[in-house]
Amino acid sequence: MRVSPMTRAPEAGAPAGRPRVLLAPVTITPSKPLTPSHLKGLLWTDVMFRATRRLADVTYRCSHTTYHLCEQTLAFWEFLDRTQGDRGYDDATEEDIGRLYVAFRAEEGRAPAGDLRYYAAAVEDGWVHPAGERVLRLWTGQYAELGLHDPGLLRHQPPGYDLDTALERLDALGMCLDQRTLGGPVHLDLTRFGLPLRQLVTTDGRPNYLACALRELMPLAPDFDEVVLLYDTELDSDYQQLARVLTALGPSVRRVPIGRVPIDGRIRSARHGGWHDTHARALLDRARADHGEAAVRLGMRLYFIAVLGPGQQQSFRADLLRQCLRRAERMIASAGPAVDGTGTEPLARHRGDHLHVNPYRLTSSLLGTRRPAPGLDLLSGVFL
Repeated sequence: MRVSPMTRAPEAGAPAGRPRVLLAPVTITPSKPLTPSHLKGLLWTDVMFRATRRLADVTYRCSHTTYHLCEQTLAFWEFLDRTQGDRGYDDATEEDIGRLYVAFRAEEGRAPAGDLRYYAAAVEDGWVHPAGERVLRLWTGQYAELGLHDPGLLRHQPPGYDLDTALERLDALGMCLDQRTLGGPVHLDLTRFGLPLRQLVTTDGRPNYLACALRELMPLAPDFDEVVLLYDTELDSDYQQLARVLTALGPSVRRVPIGRVPIDGRIRSARHGGWHDTHARALLDRARADHGEAAVRLGMRLYFIAVLGPGQQQSFRADLLRQCLRRAERMIASAGPAVDGTGTEPLARHRGDHLHVNPYRLTSSLLGTRRPAPGLDLLSGVFL
């Protein structure tokens, strides 16, 4: 059993004994473009990370290695090899690969478990399918343009527990219903807390996303004072279960559900396509045509965090994004000088009763005609 390296980022010169916070956002399967919903979650997490690390010792854990083992990823890679043969992906765009993902999700039936075991074993050894690696490389460039912290998109970061160890640990906590000796599945059993049984492993041995998350987070959680789980609102049931398990290991666990972004009034899964010109690459290209790098980074955060908010009532609107980009330019031009000291007070007031900084409250505080111009240290340290 081994705990994987983590992206730990204390501020320079930070005092010893500060609170320890683990940020664990949901991962995005590297099989498609980054949609507005994805961008919202990424920007939300980034502002939380950059703001909170001024007040605490923060670890940003988002390992794609862990979740490559989910069936939808392994089955997609099997589909690619079966239908595309030895095709190269070095020149493919994320839209090219996304169209193949849509075709995969439309295919009836699923690959037998035996066909995926080779892929799972290879992933455990650090292998990534060329199509997945290509998407991650494209995302790495987009992260850089957006000023997003890269938690290791291209690094091999295995979870600290293998599957059997995670299930044994759950059993020791009285939270596992394992029927494998009878040819059955494995369930997470939190019924004593009023939560339903949740399958973790199918009868043919396939772990789901929640099982992978437990492998990832159970060995890490005891080292932190607070664990923050950021995820799509549609995953709330699973994240209630995950939070209950992690709470039993000691830390305070905070769930931060983030609503999706409707397109033309409809919330659609990326598995159905329909990205049109709203994916990250297209939005960045249009924004960079008229605005500098700093304005793009700040404007994106103003729109996707402060304007859209935590819910999912508002559809994506390009006109409002353009307004935020123009607002960002004015804000940067009028920004006040850096303040003396650490400048943490404007951040601390947006924590509430938890250790992490609330990105919505912080970003919204930048707006308003009567508010003083933000300091350069705040903009450059958190939003740019």
